[in-house]
Amino acid sequence: MSETLFFRASHASLVSPTVGLGTPPRLSSATKFGAPSVRIAETRRGRPHRMSRKCGAAWRPNLVAICSIKCPGEEAEEAEESRVAEMGKERDSDAAEADGFKLVGYANFVRHNPRSDRFAVRRFHHVEFWCSDATNVSRRFSFGLGMPIVAKSDISTGNLAHASYLLRSGSLSFLFSAPYSPSISTPGNSSNPSIPSFSFPTFQRFAATHGLAVRAIALEVEDAEAAFETSVAHGAGPSHPPTPIGDAVVAEVSLYGDVVLRYVSFKQRPDDEDEDEDDDSFLPGFERIDPEVPLDYGLRRLDHAVGNVPELGPAVAYVKRFTGFHEFAEFTAEDIGTADSGLNSAVLANNDETVLLPMNEPVSGTKRRSQIQTYLDHNEGAGVQHLAIGTDDIFRTLREMRARSAVGGFEFMPSPPVTYYRNLRRRTGDVLTEEQTRECERLGILVDRDDQGVLLQIFTKPVGDRPTIFLEIIQRVGCMTKDEQGKIYQKGGCGGFGKGNFSELFKSIEEYEKMLEAKIT
Repeated sequence: MSETLFFRASHASLVSPTVGLGTPPRLSSATKFGAPSVRIAETRRGRPHRMSRKCGAAWRPNLVAICSIKCPGEEAEEAEESRVAEMGKERDSDAAEADGFKLVGYANFVRHNPRSDRFAVRRFHHVEFWCSDATNVSRRFSFGLGMPIVAKSDISTGNLAHASYLLRSGSLSFLFSAPYSPSISTPGNSSNPSIPSFSFPTFQRFAATHGLAVRAIALEVEDAEAAFETSVAHGAGPSHPPTPIGDAVVAEVSLYGDVVLRYVSFKQRPDDEDEDEDDDSFLPGFERIDPEVPLDYGLRRLDHAVGNVPELGPAVAYVKRFTGFHEFAEFTAEDIGTADSGLNSAVLANNDETVLLPMNEPVSGTKRRSQIQTYLDHNEGAGVQHLAIGTDDIFRTLREMRARSAVGGFEFMPSPPVTYYRNLRRRTGDVLTEEQTRECERLGILVDRDDQGVLLQIFTKPVGDRPTIFLEIIQRVGCMTKDEQGKIYQKGGCGGFGKGNFSELFKSIEEYEKMLEAKIT
């Protein structure tokens, strides 16, 4: 079998001659950790958010809250958080109202792009994981995903606050951060954090509550200060005010749970920059590393970042209100669930549909507890469920990743039954050749299509100790078009979110949970 697979000639217009399937060119938790007191700022017109569950002696918010813990030497930080929280009270009068969000299901949903963004969004910039040991976690992800470590900010660069290591492949950037002891930073010895919003108490609470988890989903925007002010004016919970660092500005608002939406902008950024190409820069304060061993399994971009929340309606309305993002897709338990359990899901997208933010909620009243509720229990609240990583040749990427699964890489969910692939050509037509269909079966790849394009996907098992966050590898095929300069590119979100693949993922996670339960009982 050749290294690179191609579509049939009838689909040649969708395929680049150089790759397999066509190349697109382009804490707020208030948990108790021995601190003397906890304060939760009011975030909706003078009243706190609805509380979801009790944790120790303190309540934790289920969507957005600004909190701080009074610790010795943290007075300045508390004052700044209080100032930011006050900004959150100056917002539209409709900020606390629902936006009339109502699920209609996959069959009744009509996709429409009103181009309603409240501020200019360029792309996903990076994702930051918080953990207890950034050195080893970053190396494991580097090896498992074929993403070299290209930059660092740690004690060797003068950062006494935290160790952070950046992995990059194409435009995909993962940042792994862990704190140093606060005892090494004294008033006369600046800690020099490279992430402006760094806070040791927040870091400590986050890691103890969630384990390995995503702290920030970062978007590159045209103007981070304007994006922050606009977001807060339309109901976003402010997390960190706009802060200049070198030629960049960074700001943060609450997204869901303890996850923040981070805005990043640069004073000088070429408009014609190819966002799928490697960029030597990241953020000021990071020192470049030349990888000793080249790594590249073909991963190129972040396709979407999925969150699990206790209640979908308020979460979707909240994010839509302050970003202006529109609904891209939705699914109900009838679309996705099994006879035992289910979920509801909605996807939000920016104008160009290159930033996709799906959110899921559990459903109740079923035989089994929803897998979304299982996540919420283990994660102790809302958070990022999985990150979907785009590739231009999923066959090559999967061969590389599977070769390392047993030696420190990532394991994958069990493959679907053989009947899935027997019926594949009936569901997808002649989009795949016989050889490609066999390769999908060998590698366990799921295939789906809509009237615009084709989806090829596969999912890992949870990547940490807890059965929470996992990864998706995805390739979108089709939807090729030209811009005003005649450059060919792939439209964002090509192929949508395959209902069939989503259903297969749901079943595989349910079976995985049953296997874990059998070991316990």
